[in-house]
Amino acid sequence: MRILAIIPARGGSKGVPGKNIKILGDMPLIAYSINQANESQLITKTIISTDDASIIKIAKEYYVEIPFVRPIELASDAASSISVVQHAIAFFEDNNEFFDAVCLLQPTSPFREKGFIDKAISTFMNTDCDALVSVLKVPHEFNPHWVFEVNDSNCLQIATGEKEIIKRRQDLPNAFFRDGSIYLTKVETIKKGSFYGKKLTYIESNPDLYINIDTQEDWEKAEQKLPIILSKI
Repeated sequence: MRILAIIPARGGSKGVPGKNIKILGDMPLIAYSINQANESQLITKTIISTDDASIIKIAKEYYVEIPFVRPIELASDAASSISVVQHAIAFFEDNNEFFDAVCLLQPTSPFREKGFIDKAISTFMNTDCDALVSVLKVPHEFNPHWVFEVNDSNCLQIATGEKEIIKRRQDLPNAFFRDGSIYLTKVETIKKGSFYGKKLTYIESNPDLYINIDTQEDWEKAEQKLPIILSKI
């Protein structure tokens, strides 16, 4: 499969201003995802999609392709990730370059184990699914079988729709949440407006590496975890 890795990095960031090029440890945040993509043996091409001149300048120092400047209408808070990826696919197809799937690597999830990207791609290649996402297990206390919603009578009901609650933790089925580290999707699925399609598979991430940087508090957590994490990524 021909895999296009896209690292999306717009300039505007309210939670942590300039976070994509802010120094985390000894390099800009975006460099973690760039370096990991460059180490992959299965990614065909890696690009940055950005609207920001400062990000372009820094990214070029890490040997990654910036084939276009993202249009301003795709750089606002309201712009969807799927539109950003569709734009990149259309750009390459207009230039007679075609890919089978896209690997979306969000710079705000910078910590991935060595070889994790290729492990995800190999898993994806060996299925007939439309997409793959990286996930982590939901703690048992937040398992959907133990979560309640308020119904029309202002009473609690089990979120799964079951009538009786599962009593023992050991009997709970595994549940997962997207950790944001990797999205792998067939191009034909993305063109239909979805990252997930009808058949979605998964790969489990290392929970010790989990961070999703949206706020200053998240950034500080990343800085605290970095000395331990560096030996694993």
